[in-house]
Amino acid sequence: MKISILGCGWLGFPLAQKFIDTGYKVKGSTTSENKLELLKSHKIEPYLIALSEDKITGNITEFLNDSEILVIDIPPGLRKVTTTSSEKTFVNKIKTLLPFIENSTIEKVIFISSTSVYGDTDSIPTITELSDLQPDTESGKQLVEVEHLLKANLCFQTVIIRFGGLIGEDRNPIFMLAGKSNISNPDAPINLIHQFDCINIIGEIVKKSKLENLFNETFNAVFPYHPTRKEYYTKLALANNLTVPIFTVQQKPLGKIISSAKLQQVLPYTFKTSI
Repeated sequence: MKISILGCGWLGFPLAQKFIDTGYKVKGSTTSENKLELLKSHKIEPYLIALSEDKITGNITEFLNDSEILVIDIPPGLRKVTTTSSEKTFVNKIKTLLPFIENSTIEKVIFISSTSVYGDTDSIPTITELSDLQPDTESGKQLVEVEHLLKANLCFQTVIIRFGGLIGEDRNPIFMLAGKSNISNPDAPINLIHQFDCINIIGEIVKKSKLENLFNETFNAVFPYHPTRKEYYTKLALANNLTVPIFTVQQKPLGKIISSAKLQQVLPYTFKTSI
């Protein structure tokens, strides 16, 4: 099997390495010319590709052709865009990409989305894949629109994976929060997932890609442990000899609890790495 990974970054690059070790052939894209040699040295067929709202720079046709599965792992990059903005930057990038997918050998798409599509409320609901999509950020709103675009396309099948907050050996919010004060929302539950589990979940979906029903599904993917932000980051700071962050006092938390029960039952998947 040959797989194309659009976006060999923090998650996409080790995912590509996992696929190579499994025996798949992998094409990987990057927007950095300096990274091409790195991909090549890990037996990943490298492509320099950049998406914009009205064009794609790089040989996107060759990148897609001969592959059965496309993993789309590019961040919306909308942190500076206000929620009142009418810009559809990320949506337009995917709209520009779609005709190339339609005219390629790609049969299945794995889209890396986010639990930000649900938004936060002060009732702290337990969220499943059937819950209403009520994003409160521009990034979340555009992810919802892109999810709909991909799943509505009949030229290929799509599976959506909504990951929670991504953490790993070199990545955890505690490293930014340690020593800080007046941190808000202390009683909100956390919804995190380790990079190792992210890679394994995608790997399991690819492994079972011949199951047609799997590629019409949406999965939440969050480690099933939801202490409060204050509890979790205090414990983590102490465990790493960091200065404990100081949280503000808040009457009502704002957040949600993401359930990964469907992922655990349908795939099925057992989480490997604690947060």
